[in-house]
Order: sequence, then structure tokens, then C-alpha cells
Amino acid sequence: MIQRFGVLPRLLVLEITEHERVSDMDCLADVVSQIRTTGVSLALDDFGDGRSSLRLWSQLKPEFVKIDKYFTKDISRHADKLKTIQALQQIAAIFDTALVAEGIETEDDLRVLRDLGIAYGQCYFLGRPAIAPVAEIATAAQTTISDRRVSIYPELRRSATSGQLKQISAVAAPAVESNTTNDALAAIFLGQPDLHAVAVVDQSRPVGIINRARFLNEYTKLYYREVCGAKSCAVHINAAPRLIERNHNVDELIGILTSTDQRYLADGFIVTENGRYAGLGTGDQLVRSVMETRIEAARHANPLTFLPGNIPISQHIDRLLTANTSFVACYADLNNFKPFNDQYGYWRGDEMIRLVARLTQAHCDPLRDFVGHVGGDDFIILYQSADWELQCQRIVDEFALAAVDLFIFRPARWVALPARTATVCSGFSR
Repeated sequence: MIQRFGVLPRLLVLEITEHERVSDMDCLADVVSQIRTTGVSLALDDFGDGRSSLRLWSQLKPEFVKIDKYFTKDISRHADKLKTIQALQQIAAIFDTALVAEGIETEDDLRVLRDLGIAYGQCYFLGRPAIAPVAEIATAAQTTISDRRVSIYPELRRSATSGQLKQISAVAAPAVESNTTNDALAAIFLGQPDLHAVAVVDQSRPVGIINRARFLNEYTKLYYREVCGAKSCAVHINAAPRLIERNHNVDELIGILTSTDQRYLADGFIVTENGRYAGLGTGDQLVRSVMETRIEAARHANPLTFLPGNIPISQHIDRLLTANTSFVACYADLNNFKPFNDQYGYWRGDEMIRLVARLTQAHCDPLRDFVGHVGGDDFIILYQSADWELQCQRIVDEFALAAVDLFIFRPARWVALPARTATVCSGFSR
């Protein structure tokens, strides 16, 4: 039939439609194998709508997979959709499959998909359906595709305190039961001088913790070993230990470091995996793990302004250089910021930094210009807009006006200040 219509089989692509659920996958695979022997290609339609499954992709290995329009619509404004497309690209590379983006309806979405390396698209923005094949795509789409300016990828908003302590270290310390004798426990501590505590477990699940220093302080008292050495160590148990799963969220651990109950820092904590005892950790380890996780998160998004941090900045510069497109890099910081911070306090300094972030975002084109926060009062703007110099001047002018308010001490914030302090403050107000 194909030959009768004068069509070359290699120019024909059959789609597996999303409207039919495949009940016999092996049978379909056999049919597809026979079709391929004629030179006809296969496409999996609307991947991601729930029917076009990953198993279909894996077993049939189609030449084309069409991404459902849910994942491509407004991709220029949704970072989670962009990450999903990038994940699909990795799968496509494994199966040697070409991706087709459906539902591209705006210039900004087309620009992002182009920069992601999606080679094929299906949408009204490229051209509307017609009886006769069109010779070329729509003019607006041609202009976008040929424009060498790169898109601004939407960034996931990450908090610098977010993350999981997957790499938190645990000391493989021995555990005891509540009926373990004081003599047996003392032998464990004396045999391991670096052991700061011992976990008490019940059928591999921790129920308490015993601090080394407090226990040995009691154990070494006069006649204690003779009277209580053979008795249970249960009297020394802290029955409310801090349990931390290996994938514990950092946000839930900040309270430990700021709590008035410093016992958790002295006793350390018990590390668990699915609720079962895995080892012990110290307060020092907790502080170090929290800080490392926060620093790593801050490399992606600044915790104060939520602007992209050093990693997204470097990635965007690489994209600009790879595209060989023209851009202007603007590096901005605040003059005399440290003296201002020292005089007015860190909370007012933070307000000043947030002011810079708001103004740079307000005066930059979010679809052409990339605004990043290196850290402290240092910002970087990567301009692709032609009027970059005018934008810079507007930022400087508006900042000069708005920053004045942050130099004024507001009486509403004064609470029972000494007279001498009040005089100094009024002097700065002038």
C-alpha cells in the first residue's frame, strides 16, 4: 500500500496513540519488529500522560518519543518542568531516541526547548495543520530559532537551610540493653576511650542513650562498684535521646543547635536507618553536617535573596560562551558596605542587600538578562538586552534614592535606650 502511494517507507512514522492501553506488550513488540523490517519508524505519542509508559519506551525502543504538552507548556516559567525534560533527555540518550516537544505555543518556550537541545517540535507556533505540506515554518518561529541569544532557564527556589543529611557520619559504636550491668557498661567505656556515649536498644531499636562522662562520674564514686556494679544501668539512661535518620531534613535539625537544652550537644545523637540503630554522632558532627549542607545549597541559591548562586551563574556563562553570542557582564557591589553593616546592624545590612536584589530584578528583562547573587553585597548581571547601560543607570539612580531610608533610625524601633545612646543615634539621623 505504501508503494502504491509512491511513499518511501523510511519517510513514514507510525504513532502509538495515547488513546489505547496496551494489554499485551509482547505481542505489540512482535508487530513493531515486523513493521520495522519494511523501513517504517515508530513514535510513542504523548509520553507522560499516564498511558505512554516507560515500559513501552524501554521495550519498543521507538525512534521518536513525543513529550506530552503538560511538560512543555510554560516551561520558560517552571523549573520543575525544565528538570523533567532534562531527565527525559538522559533516558532518550540511553535508548537512542529522538524527542519531539508537543504544545509549544510561545516564543519563550521555544527558545528554552531550543537551548535544551530538543531537535523536533509540534505546535501551532511552528505552523498550523494543512492539507498540503508547508515549505517552511512560521516566520515568528524562524526568528526565534535563528536568534543567537540564549534563554534564561527558570531556577528552582531553594532555601540554603534545605537538604538532607545523607552523608552524615556515624560512629559504629556498640549498643547495650537496659538490663546490661554497670560493670559491663564501664568495661565498654574503658575499652574505648574515644566513645562519648552508648546507645540503649531494644530489639535493634534505640530507646535511650547513656553519656560517658556522667556515667563514669557516678561509677568511680566510693563503693559504687561494690554496691551497684552488678545492677542494671537503666538508672543512667536518658530516655529521650535525639534520633536522626540518615536522610533527615536539615530544617528539622536547626532547632537542636539553637535549643536551650544543651544535653543533645553533649550526649550527641543516635543515627538510625529506617528506625533501626546504625551508630552514634556527636554535636560537632551535627554542626559540621548542617553547615556543609547549607553552604552547598547556597551555591545554588543565595539564602538571603533567593537569587541564583555561583553554580547557576557559572552554568549560564558557559551557555553564553558555547552559543558564541554577544553579552555584557556587569559585576556590582556596594561601596562602604562593611562600615554600614557595623554601624546599623546586620538586619539593616540584609535589607540593603535585598534592596539591590529587588532593583536589579525590576530593571532587567527576566527573559533576556540573568541576575545572580555571588554572595554578601556582590551581584552579577549577564545582559543580552541592547539597553543594558540604561538599565544599569536606572538601578544606580533608584538605589541612591531608596537607600536613604535605610540610614534613618526609626523611633518606633527604639526600646528603653539610654540617653547617651539616643544622642548618638540622633546624630546619625542628621
